[in-house]
Amino acid sequence: MSGAEKEVALLELPEPPPPRPGQILLGVEAAGVGPWDELLIGADWDVGLRPPAALGVEGAGEVLAVGAGVSAFAVGDRVLAHEAPLPGGSGFWAERVLINADHAAACPPGLDAVHAAALPVNGLTAWQALEKLDLSRGQRLLITNGGGATGALAIQLASAQGIEVTATASIGAAERLLGLGAAEVVDYHDPTWSGTVRGGFDAALIIAAGTADAVLPLVRDGGRLCSLTSDAPAEERDITSWDLYVEPNAAQLVQLAEQAASGTLKLAPEPLPLGEGPAAFTRVVTGHAGGRKIVLTQA
Repeated sequence: MSGAEKEVALLELPEPPPPRPGQILLGVEAAGVGPWDELLIGADWDVGLRPPAALGVEGAGEVLAVGAGVSAFAVGDRVLAHEAPLPGGSGFWAERVLINADHAAACPPGLDAVHAAALPVNGLTAWQALEKLDLSRGQRLLITNGGGATGALAIQLASAQGIEVTATASIGAAERLLGLGAAEVVDYHDPTWSGTVRGGFDAALIIAAGTADAVLPLVRDGGRLCSLTSDAPAEERDITSWDLYVEPNAAQLVQLAEQAASGTLKLAPEPLPLGEGPAAFTRVVTGHAGGRKIVLTQA
């Protein structure tokens, strides 16, 4: 990201500063791209970028240097992380990035850099949303935009807990989502979709912007609604309703990475060279990623 005009373009950037106490310097191997990256170039999400700077708040790489007091990692270790704010003033879409050591998770041997970089923001968002919804085995959850990267992970995490998941998605994504554990997939293109599903859901996870108001009547009295799109509706019928914003959490990321490495948590990233970052950014923020998680690589 360049200066005052906030243009997304390829830039030559200065090296990050040496790690201070509690920090590590990573040689970035792969970095995730998400719709949230658009927020970084405005005032909507201040993660401490100081233009000109690299975008990106998630990725995977090798530890190049450690600051004083860091004992969990050593030079040569592979890690993945979601970092915000960015202590070096620049993000993961670069060759090197400075992060806080306590936000990094060790990368399991069976997890390659592309899949590791695809996991942090979407995985942590899904994990934290489900933790907040606090559902039990046998309860019912409605997820809008189940075909996206966060939705697909939420389906897998929820179904593994014995939660019955109904997801909205395109017809083309239905077979994939059923294979990931969804009990039912509803075509969001149908303007009457909310009237075709059985209501009484114990909870709803809003990932598709503009769907919260249609979903609220489908949640039972005393249920819960969590919105990832900053549009949680006013509470009614004792339904608890709130907006959720992802936070770095190394302990949660360790568990997600272990599941991804073992194959119990499936990812489908689309790797692209770092030089295609501006085009990848445009695809993601305009909704033309086709439900794929784009990951920028150094190769």
